[in-house]
Amino acid sequence: MSQLDAHRALMKSNFPELQRMASDQKLGRPQPPLEKPAPDGAEVVQLPPVDPVVLTERDFYTCLKRRRSRRRWADGTLSIAELSFLLWATQGVQRVFGRNYSTFRLVPSGGARHPFETYLAANRVEGLTEGLYRYLPLTHALCLIREATGMAQPLTDASLGQAFVGDAPVVFIWSCLPYRGEWRYIVAAHKIMLIDAGHLCQNLYLACEAIGCGTCAIAAYNQHLIDAFAGVDGGDEFVVYLAPVGRVKG
Repeated sequence: MSQLDAHRALMKSNFPELQRMASDQKLGRPQPPLEKPAPDGAEVVQLPPVDPVVLTERDFYTCLKRRRSRRRWADGTLSIAELSFLLWATQGVQRVFGRNYSTFRLVPSGGARHPFETYLAANRVEGLTEGLYRYLPLTHALCLIREATGMAQPLTDASLGQAFVGDAPVVFIWSCLPYRGEWRYIVAAHKIMLIDAGHLCQNLYLACEAIGCGTCAIAAYNQHLIDAFAGVDGGDEFVVYLAPVGRVKG
């Protein structure tokens, strides 16, 4: 099998193979937690309730028609209310099922595994100290990972010189914890998780259009640099997607 064939195989369904395997779920092993807890002693910022008052465009047809990848940002900041809406639209929890077995969110996920964590590089968000945060979807809050200034250059370097990433008021950085999917789907988990990443970023696109902002999906990045920036280990958790957000420059 060539290298290309091996990569193509990841895109194909292997559920028949899965039927012959015993997942950790079938073996009765504990499932991974629905979200990473806030580190001990971390500052937790409760986000404001989601309020449709932040919407500048309420017509869904118009949001779909206007959807573009945006790379030029107007001056100014995002409000914490706008950020609250974007986080809710991409990973917000509507309901918890069972004894913390799964969550129903604003985006679909295979088997309701939702294998992603949302990190935020907040450069210019009203009400937030500049720094790196992680979203806590179960309580709709942020935990501060570290205060930081001058994040523009490290973000630009990590995104292979794409300066508009570092210049954005806020950058969504999605990491994946593969075991959340592997616990149930073993070898079929990875195709599902990559499809799921598209779901959440498309919601971000449409939510941005609805509040007069824009975003651009970023899959070109230096894995080592962005994992180090987010503070993840690169094995059990690693970055899979980025999306800078800002007000669109006319």
